[in-house]
Amino acid sequence: METRMWREMLVPYYAAVDELKMKFEHIIRECRDTGVYSPIEQVEGRVKRIPSILEKAQKKDIEIEDIERDIQDIAGIRIICQFVEDINAVVNIIRNRTDMKIIEERDYVTNSKPSGYRSYHIIIEYDVHMYEGVKKIKAEIQIRTLAMNFWGTIEHSLQYKYHGQMPNHIRARLHAAADAIIMLDKEMSSVRGEIMDAQNNMQKTDTVIMEVLNNIENLYGVANTREINKIQDEFYRIYEQNDMEQLQKFNNELDIFTEGYRAQKI
Repeated sequence: METRMWREMLVPYYAAVDELKMKFEHIIRECRDTGVYSPIEQVEGRVKRIPSILEKAQKKDIEIEDIERDIQDIAGIRIICQFVEDINAVVNIIRNRTDMKIIEERDYVTNSKPSGYRSYHIIIEYDVHMYEGVKKIKAEIQIRTLAMNFWGTIEHSLQYKYHGQMPNHIRARLHAAADAIIMLDKEMSSVRGEIMDAQNNMQKTDTVIMEVLNNIENLYGVANTREINKIQDEFYRIYEQNDMEQLQKFNNELDIFTEGYRAQKI
């Protein structure tokens, strides 16, 4: 296949990665904007490099003309979670979507690979709307914890370095590290409630602070400068005390105050 033809073939895969990333990142924003815990911590995406596609085709004895049919991870999305429990939540989110069709699921979290690799893989069929019409492509979604992702990234680099012929002593140390990752995820799960409470409190505080600042900004042009400066000084005083209850009370009072000025303006 000519280089130009390769580039044309990969165009819809780049589009798919961009769209899928945006859709999952929107879930993060929606959860955070509504004060709901997001099981998705971050989203990454990539289109497989041409040399990697050729290497996989050669390894699996796939003909060039069958690459799009038989290689399922040309487009890849990686969804990273904080806790193991979040993986099932993300899987259910994907199962309930109507804009992508699940073809296959592989649970390497419950049943890790012999190498120690752990992740949940979902192969989907996805419609990309191109200039000349709809193109159906396959994409792989990997769902893993932060700890699993760290291990997987290191293992992938070592496999690349040793061309799949990793020395036994390195392989043994990776296995030991994989066991440590399992223990780490278990420990994080044991304090999941505490961590989520802390994160939710931070999110609530951020939301209240933004509401206060928006209210102050809205007062410019309708209230006098001395009054606005007095409000700002009071806000900074309460903020420095780190008193969430007092900050919420101040925000409620500021809401009423700002609404009064809006009513006068009307």
